[in-house]
Amino acid sequence: MLDLELLRTLVCVVDEGSFTRAAGRVHRTQSTVSQQVRKLEQSVGKTLLLRDRAGSQVAATEDGELMLAYARKLLAMADEAELVLSAPRRMQAIRLGIPEDFDVSRLATLLAGFAASHPDIRLETGSGMSFDLKARLAAGELDLALVKREPGDGPCLAAWPERLVWVGHRRLLLREQPVPLVLFPQGCIYRKRMIYALESAGRPWRAAYHSQSLAGVQAAVSAGLGISLLPACACLPEHEILGTAQGLAPAPQTELAIVGETHVAAGGAAANLVSVLKRAVGEDGELPRRQLASA
Repeated sequence: MLDLELLRTLVCVVDEGSFTRAAGRVHRTQSTVSQQVRKLEQSVGKTLLLRDRAGSQVAATEDGELMLAYARKLLAMADEAELVLSAPRRMQAIRLGIPEDFDVSRLATLLAGFAASHPDIRLETGSGMSFDLKARLAAGELDLALVKREPGDGPCLAAWPERLVWVGHRRLLLREQPVPLVLFPQGCIYRKRMIYALESAGRPWRAAYHSQSLAGVQAAVSAGLGISLLPACACLPEHEILGTAQGLAPAPQTELAIVGETHVAAGGAAANLVSVLKRAVGEDGELPRRQLASA
């Protein structure tokens, strides 16, 4: 194995063109520098330098030129490795996506606690519609996501049933035709359920209000602009739950699921973050309906 210290001495002697000047540069005696070069020559079995009697002038042999090229590369790599290992480690980032229509007030405190207990982790949290979050997860732009979806729609790390209810304001009379709807954007599972239910019942409808946020939909329903379909836990005191008396059939359950690659959440900080999400979703008293081993 080549000794990096000997290689460094060889490079120094060639660069200085003299054992004497090289000795002054590395703060060693001339005899020590000369011994190191001889030791390197013995280890490779080649003469690397041509010397005059005084050792004041040296020149590299053909083998020495070849060894010099490799020595410079090896020393550069060694210096780079030392620099990288001595530099502060970069913080690991965990990218989390949560739905626009999720009540983040239940989650924010727990996420803050996670960040405080994992100072070496940079948590990047962003919100979006569930179909966008799933696309970003598939593209490798997210590590974990909490999404609303059809029950059993693919593997997951944990899932909970989500009971949906029709909500409106007491002042709103549903005798109005077409039925005014407060809608989330295209692609939202709640929007699909509302439209399918009304069209299956032969009831005309119109888009009375659009919003990407849960708060926006809740406010529009509270103001009496229309009716909507929301998780039971998202109903406000001023909302009235509607049903068969208003000609509305019960809506099938949806599912709230944590999705992500199994290896991402297999251990360490990511596994702890999954536990935080489970606690956040489970605060309403429901336990995960199922937890799968692979995602």
